[in-house]
Amino acid sequence: MNDKNKKPNRKSHLRLLHQYYTYTGFYSFLGRSLLKAAPPILIFVAILLGIHFFVIDVNTMLLYITENFHPVAVFAIFFASESILGLIPPEIFIAWCGKSASPWGFLAILATLSYLGGIISYFVGRGIASIPSVFVYLEVKMAKHIKNMRKWGGILILVGALLPLPFAIASISAGIIKFPFGSYLLYGALRFVRFAIYGALIFGAL
Repeated sequence: MNDKNKKPNRKSHLRLLHQYYTYTGFYSFLGRSLLKAAPPILIFVAILLGIHFFVIDVNTMLLYITENFHPVAVFAIFFASESILGLIPPEIFIAWCGKSASPWGFLAILATLSYLGGIISYFVGRGIASIPSVFVYLEVKMAKHIKNMRKWGGILILVGALLPLPFAIASISAGIIKFPFGSYLLYGALRFVRFAIYGALIFGAL
């Protein structure tokens, strides 16, 4: 009897969530964000193909980086990038992992650094929220992101963690609105899933 009562309630809850995300424009926002993310990814792929066919074989380039740069230095550059708005596409570093002595081990380190970089971004947001002058400035600059975070919260962090969208910006916005840290850690952990999927795809292509 109790089980029968739970199923309709859950279905009703999911329907309400779907209606909320529809009415608040979440799905259209997601579509626009993916369309905006597509050109940089296509440009990156085009540049990579151009380098591969007209300058140097990509595999040779990755092997050169692997043999001539200490992994700690590469990880440090990646961590700095992930902590400061994700300036360098993670796919470059994932491809580098594929040519390392331990591809999946290096990828696990990469995913952990990305996750930690997001946490740093979250606390940057918390710090910003405690400095009135900086907060007022960024509240204008990041008005759309902050507004969206207040509307959609965890689902926006989840999307930033999984999809090719700015995870650092989602993390900063979460910090600014003081989104519960425990919940942030839970949603942000899906960053590991993204790296596992991208790793499998890129390692298979190399």
